[in-house]
Amino acid sequence: MTRQNIGAPHGGMPFSPAVRAGDFVFVSGQIPRDSRGNVHTGSIEEQTEAAIVQITRILNEAGCSLADVVKVTVFIEDARDFARFNKVYAEHFSHLPARSTIETRLVVDAKIEIEAIAYRPDLDNR
Repeated sequence: MTRQNIGAPHGGMPFSPAVRAGDFVFVSGQIPRDSRGNVHTGSIEEQTEAAIVQITRILNEAGCSLADVVKVTVFIEDARDFARFNKVYAEHFSHLPARSTIETRLVVDAKIEIEAIAYRPDLDNR
C-alpha cells in the first residue's frame, strides 16, 4: 500500500492536512480558517462552512471530493449549536456518510472542528 502526505502543515504544526493510504484519504481535523490562515470568528454557520471549504480544498488536492467521504467526525464546542451546524452540514453531505459528533472544548478558539475519511481508489498506484 502506498502512503502519501497531502498538503503542507499549517503554521509548522507536526501533522499533515491529510494522508492518502491506499484507497483512503484521511483528512486531519479542520477548523474554520480564512484565506490568510486566521481562525474565522463568525457564527456556527459561517465556521462550519469555512471548515468544509478547507476539507474540500484538501480533498481536491488528493484527487477526491466531498462525494467520496465515507466517515466524518465533528467536534463542536456547544451542543446548542448542533441544529444550526447540522443544517449547513446537510447542504454539503447529501450522500450521508457515517458520522460521529462530540461536544468538547476545542484547543483553538473556534466553535467547530471537522475531520473526514474519503474512499477513492488510487488507480495511479495499481
